[in-house]
Amino acid sequence: MKSQLSRVATLSLLGIGMLAASSGGFAQTPGFYAGGTIGRSMISDGCGVVAAGVACDDTSTAWKVLAGYQIGKHFAAEAGYTRLADRASGGAGGAANTKSTAFEAVGIGGNPLTASFSIYGKLGMYTASTKTTAAAGNAEESNSNLTFGFGARYDFSKPLGVRAEWQRYKSVGGDTMGRTDITVLSIGAIFRF
Repeated sequence: MKSQLSRVATLSLLGIGMLAASSGGFAQTPGFYAGGTIGRSMISDGCGVVAAGVACDDTSTAWKVLAGYQIGKHFAAEAGYTRLADRASGGAGGAANTKSTAFEAVGIGGNPLTASFSIYGKLGMYTASTKTTAAAGNAEESNSNLTFGFGARYDFSKPLGVRAEWQRYKSVGGDTMGRTDITVLSIGAIFRF
């Protein structure tokens, strides 16, 4: 299932990129924008490392604050800070909590389907920090890797738009804690200056 989702995401990004290269462009003009998103994150195999019989929850609320610059009709550059995921587990040996956050820089390519509705793909890098708090001790690791996603945006007016997106962060974690993919489904608002 995991490899099938990766193939769908890759094909979607390629398709969006080809659309962006072949037609009109974003509805908005070049300039700065800022915004935020909120949604749900899922840690791939997030509870697979937890011992049998231990309660575990590998989905959580994710949120992001972001700022970007619309370079031209087809492309934008964007940076953001994301509260990626929490994983809580507990059992006879005590509770453990793992939290991941990330800074990211992505390029966005898009294509309008109507004057107000656009689709887009994104590709870039993240740097994540993952912290575990447990009775046995605490641990923290940082790593950087690839992030990619796709979504849709609807512009209510020139300064205000909303977007919904799917985004994956590859191999978050480290050698001590292990690495896992984190997927975020979110909705958000964009304000253009």
